[in-house]
Amino acid sequence: MTEVLEITTLRPAPGLTAADFVAANADINDYLKRQPGFLWRRIVERDDGMVVDIVAYDSLANAERGAAGITGEMAGSPVHATIDHGTVDWQLTSVLQRVE
Repeated sequence: MTEVLEITTLRPAPGLTAADFVAANADINDYLKRQPGFLWRRIVERDDGMVVDIVAYDSLANAERGAAGITGEMAGSPVHATIDHGTVDWQLTSVLQRVE
């Protein structure tokens, strides 16, 4: 099965934590679950305080559509206020190997 990952790294906005970022994602999670090809999502916090948000889709086209909606349809989400936008690194990448 093809799997495309949307991988975003970010730092929470000043004064906020990774837990604040996660809590502000309720509407984004609902949005993702409605997207064609959505497979799963994981959010982790690195030791340096950076958040890594990984969303898996079944194709590049579905990943591009889903990602576009985060800043389009979901532009009013409270999650955007929890992000230090100057730290965001965003990419789409295809999985080369999957081990179950």
